[in-house]
Amino acid sequence: MQKKVRINDRDFFNEPFTRVEIENLLGKRSAAEMFSFRSPSFKALALDKNKLSDVELIDLMLKEPRLIRRPVVKIGKTVYFGADSNALAEILKS
Repeated sequence: MQKKVRINDRDFFNEPFTRVEIENLLGKRSAAEMFSFRSPSFKALALDKNKLSDVELIDLMLKEPRLIRRPVVKIGKTVYFGADSNALAEILKS
């Protein structure tokens, strides 16, 4: 018997996350897990990633959604940031 999967697709460029949503997605994890340090948008800022606090990282993601690691996938209570399609396929099999 296959599991029924409900997918909610959200374009967070058109419907940006709020601070509360980002904080809820992160839970107790560091904002660095959700942040895309490889993004050209981050490189253009010329900031030292080691000197940025969680609050500063969230502020940057709120101002520039390209700094969020994509995709953001929530399955049950678990949130994955930047998972590739193979990893997601394995997660959905279990």
